[in-house]
Amino acid sequence: MLNLYYHIITKNIYCMNQQETVVAPTPTKKQVRKEIGDKLTGALAEYKQELGEKKLATRVKEVSKLISRDLLKISKKHRHESKKAAASAKKAAVKKTEKKAVKK
Repeated sequence: MLNLYYHIITKNIYCMNQQETVVAPTPTKKQVRKEIGDKLTGALAEYKQELGEKKLATRVKEVSKLISRDLLKISKKHRHESKKAAASAKKAAVKKTEKKAVKK
């Protein structure tokens, strides 16, 4: 009977842990590029007559591509580091519970 309770409790904890790991979707590179382009176009609107509309649009497009690429690299790096930290924390928790089990 005690074993049955233990099984039910561990199963519930496992299911609850799975629900907590849901990650919010990140914006795509294309969406980020468009947002950056819009912001740059608005900020540099006064230079539109000097450079010309077409030249300004191409320069803004190039810059937004570069910035979005760098942002993507940084976000991937942060995700990779957080996964490593979570894995090491999980291993530490398992070792801690194993030590407690050995002492009993």
